[in-house]
Amino acid sequence: MIDLHCHLLPGVDDGPETMEESLAMAQTAVAQGITHLLCTPHHNNGRYENPKASIIAAVAELQAALDTAAIPLTVLEGQEVRITGELIEDLTADNLLFTDLNDTYLLIEFPSADVPAYSETLLFELRGLGKIPVIVHPERNRYFMEDPDRLIPYLDMGCLAQLTAPSIVGIFGKKIQKIAHEMVERNLVQMVASDAHGINKRPFYLKEAYNEIEQKYGKQVVEQMQQVAKDLVNGDDVNYPGYKEKKKKKFGLF
Repeated sequence: MIDLHCHLLPGVDDGPETMEESLAMAQTAVAQGITHLLCTPHHNNGRYENPKASIIAAVAELQAALDTAAIPLTVLEGQEVRITGELIEDLTADNLLFTDLNDTYLLIEFPSADVPAYSETLLFELRGLGKIPVIVHPERNRYFMEDPDRLIPYLDMGCLAQLTAPSIVGIFGKKIQKIAHEMVERNLVQMVASDAHGINKRPFYLKEAYNEIEQKYGKQVVEQMQQVAKDLVNGDDVNYPGYKEKKKKKFGLF
């Protein structure tokens, strides 16, 4: 199992503070059935700066520690990139990490309360450069929570969206859980990842999320999402069913 979005690197953001904590967290990942994991620390979110070169070095150090501890987990370089007006400049300066070595898929984070007015224009510009933005945890963003259909313009331009595992199992509350289910049912999200930050602080729940999705929507949906995770790591084209229109309420005369 692949985890595309996880804060596992020690001492770089609001994830684990020490290597010991990272290794303990890695053991829980393995217990979940995770074999490959993208280390995606926050970048350019106003609090943390984690440019490409520093992450590559930190991931190599973590992999060496995992191997020494005989923890069977492969870690890969990535970032959770906050959208800013300087994102294209950051890309040009080679400070950004993608999910794949072909530099195709980029994890994009919006502020939790809104979506900047320039977002559609900026992501469209990224698409013009051959990049595919992956909008992370839209079910926890107030703008998309108010109306999940606001994701559709982004999907129409070729963006993807990633659900957070704890959301669909109710860890963030019933409202977010309900929206998460709607997004899965309507194919507004094409993959699920843990966004884990620790053992006790926001753990993985990836296995539980896949179980929930299989029970509600069938094994095929789980297999499709897991294939998308592989495609993003390999830089392959994603083939996922298109989004479904919202069901209209029927009103009878009596």
